[in-house]
Amino acid sequence: MDQKPSPREMGYSLAIAQTGVEMVLPTILGFYLDSWLETTPWITIVAAVLGFTAGLVHLIAILRQKDRDESSDMKPPP
Repeated sequence: MDQKPSPREMGYSLAIAQTGVEMVLPTILGFYLDSWLETTPWITIVAAVLGFTAGLVHLIAILRQKDRDESSDMKPPP
């Protein structure tokens, strides 16, 4: 178990963590904007939906890139 992760694996881990932040941060900002503007809960709801959508789009893009990387690794060199 002394094997270090490859740079590619570290990149995937960082991208997935970034996706989590993309999903949570808009909701938190929406909550504070709602508190400040006294519009509760509308900005929070909109921000949560936008953050969730952006996170899913980013996650799908990461998975597609991972599939492309893995399929290119499996092809024999010319």
